[in-house]
Amino acid sequence: MSATENNPFNASWTYDKAPESTDHIQLKEQYELFIDGAFVKPLKGKYFETINPSNNQTIASVAEASSEDVDKAVHAARAAFDSWSTLSGRERGKYIYRIARLIQERAREFAVIESMDGGKPIRESRDIDVPLAANHFFYYAGWADKLAYAFPNKTPKPLGVAGQIIPWNFPLLMAAWKLAPALATGNTVVLKPAETTPLTALKLAEIIQESGLPKGVVNILTGAGATGAAIVQHPEVDKIAFTGSTAVGKYIQKTIAGTPKKLTLELGGKGANIIFEDAAIDQAVEGIVNAIFFNQGHVCCAGSRLFVQESVASTVIQKLKERMEHLIVGDPLDKNTDIGAINSTKQLETIKDYVEKGLKEGGEIYQPVCDLPKKGNWCRPTLFLNVSQSHTIVQEEIFGPVLTVQTFRTIDEVIDKANNTPYGLSAGVWTQHGAKIFHLTQQLNAGVVWANTFNKFDPTAPFGGYKESGFGREGGLQGLRPYLKFN
Repeated sequence: MSATENNPFNASWTYDKAPESTDHIQLKEQYELFIDGAFVKPLKGKYFETINPSNNQTIASVAEASSEDVDKAVHAARAAFDSWSTLSGRERGKYIYRIARLIQERAREFAVIESMDGGKPIRESRDIDVPLAANHFFYYAGWADKLAYAFPNKTPKPLGVAGQIIPWNFPLLMAAWKLAPALATGNTVVLKPAETTPLTALKLAEIIQESGLPKGVVNILTGAGATGAAIVQHPEVDKIAFTGSTAVGKYIQKTIAGTPKKLTLELGGKGANIIFEDAAIDQAVEGIVNAIFFNQGHVCCAGSRLFVQESVASTVIQKLKERMEHLIVGDPLDKNTDIGAINSTKQLETIKDYVEKGLKEGGEIYQPVCDLPKKGNWCRPTLFLNVSQSHTIVQEEIFGPVLTVQTFRTIDEVIDKANNTPYGLSAGVWTQHGAKIFHLTQQLNAGVVWANTFNKFDPTAPFGGYKESGFGREGGLQGLRPYLKFN
């Protein structure tokens, strides 16, 4: 290793490349729709390309589902519902458990494909996304035969056909969040992954086929917004579960208004990350980095608004700048990489637009010195100082590696500032005083409040938001309820 000469902190090192091998993965040149237990061609014969954001090269051609394909998938799910819903919970659990084991067996392949298709660092795909996806299936496999104990003195019954639409930031994990509780409760599913990251959902379809899950219980349709709209509007879909932007969530809510369809929405966020003067500062700085730069900031619950108590602000900011200089931006398949590629050229332009707005509105920008690859979609980790509550970059979700910093003096002040947003998904509190933590968890309008950590997920813990961050919960015992009705 050798020290870099252009680093103002004079403490950075370069590392030899450590790329993950791709020899073990199996990818097709063309992927079809997964309907009624089989891969079938789209009725209108349309396909689109999925692109590797780190080099802008085409990975595969993927079928685009039309409304006719959606109708076909919904009818397959409806036909499978009676037998699946009446199957004993013990037997349903066996299938779900088998899917979890198959994900584990092919974990390395899933991790590489996730990083290739989505741009996230292989360390995150390997150590977070894939294990968590398997754990969700394991967890809900255990609940499949215990619903009567989960909801005592009630008679839980499945809703029917669930239409599920997932985003591009955690493709495999979001599929697991949606599929596992729906299957455990006896529902059948039509799932649509995001058009920019369809590959791990299609690999999951291969696993579902291999698991012997009865035909029609899970159907996976690829496509863009029109495909998702067709699922939402289909009259035989009983439940919609959507994770994505607030704008699309509002559209879905309006679309199904006046229908008997059930709905859960997990939407955008603008999480507050609060550092008190009594916090363990070095630990908090690591938490700040994890909160905003994890998955390139493509996280709905990212801690994108940093609030630091005035007395330690200069120390925290200096340490944060130094830590940012050590972050490695580059090839997602390199095990040294901390920040991978931005998911799409469209998202990169959105992030750049917000950075320009931040500068125009008087924000002070800080970006580390680092060389970016010549091909692909890249954005340096970005820090904005001297911003206020009225700045656009403080109020609106950027969905990229951009952090705004404000200071505060008192607890009441930071609570007011943290809650001054239309979102209410997440928050973080860093302090050594438990009473302060408990006080803020009661006062912050956020579905999840982390204490002395950030972005920690567990299948046993519920996740969801308030206000424009949506409603309903996924994960934990609470994640079963949206897929059930009670007599």
